[in-house]
Amino acid sequence: MSRVLPQGTPGQEFEPEREPGTVPVAEERKDAAGSRGGGAAGSARPASTRSGRSARRGKRVRRVVVIAVLTLLTVIFAYPFVWLVSASFKPRGEVFDNALIPKTFTLDNYVQVWQEAPVGLWLLNTAIVTVLAAVTVTLSSAMVAWGFSYFRFRGRGALFALVLGSMMLPGAVTMIPTFLIWNGLGFVGTLVPLWAGNLFGSAFYIFLLRQFMLGLPRELFEAARVDGASQWAVFWRIAVPLTRPALAVVLVFEVQAVWTDLMRALIYLRDSSTFTIPRGLKSLVDAFGFGGEWHWEIIVTASVIATIPMIIIFFLGQKQIIQGVSTSGLKG
Repeated sequence: MSRVLPQGTPGQEFEPEREPGTVPVAEERKDAAGSRGGGAAGSARPASTRSGRSARRGKRVRRVVVIAVLTLLTVIFAYPFVWLVSASFKPRGEVFDNALIPKTFTLDNYVQVWQEAPVGLWLLNTAIVTVLAAVTVTLSSAMVAWGFSYFRFRGRGALFALVLGSMMLPGAVTMIPTFLIWNGLGFVGTLVPLWAGNLFGSAFYIFLLRQFMLGLPRELFEAARVDGASQWAVFWRIAVPLTRPALAVVLVFEVQAVWTDLMRALIYLRDSSTFTIPRGLKSLVDAFGFGGEWHWEIIVTASVIATIPMIIIFFLGQKQIIQGVSTSGLKG
């Protein structure tokens, strides 16, 4: 008796009937091949997975350690200023309390400081002196540095060495001659000696800017000269924009130096109407400290008022400051 075989549709592989519970031959072969091939991959894949997990775990641990160290350093450096701000909002008897959050919050210290001293006028004087000193020393130092970096003349190296040698002179050596000059000109007691000396540049800033300008392409300036640009146009329109990061560093350094300068203010300023903020703080210490009972709440509050403008300037220009310092370091 002949058996009629089932016919499949064209293009479809014929699958023979099998007993229930048995495994098809093709699937059995596929499982066997997969088990052989998978055995080799299975021995390599867990090893690579373990190494990847170890690398990620090590990277995560390093990141946690770095964050912890940076957090600790931030707390250490920020604690004095936080304590100062906290103390300015405390009454007199709680100024030296170790608690950072005042038990008795008060604004009387700020009111008393503004009533006892012309702090606003001192801040204005300081701002005027700072802006004039920073702008003049930046421009004058840039012009001198451009001369040393671009022009070729006899004795240039000796003259630049002489400029660098002036940095070795202690400030006390030139203090008396400088005072006699300003006194002869009749500017003692005014704000002029605090910034006008920067018209002649600074040896350190000249060195810093010259090193930066030496890294600029000289062919660019020569091409501008061939196109008919004057020496001033080459300096002002090409060299100054390219030196902007280094100029920003000089500007920031000078702002910080002039804002906190007490020595020259003590030498040249006489009247409280011309005091800068460091000189004013000194007068507050003399008035509320020496010769009587110390009023630390007044001194602490005035110190906070003097510090806040510099913090605002830093946060407003921190991107340019950090970029300028890093770029100057690479070029220098």
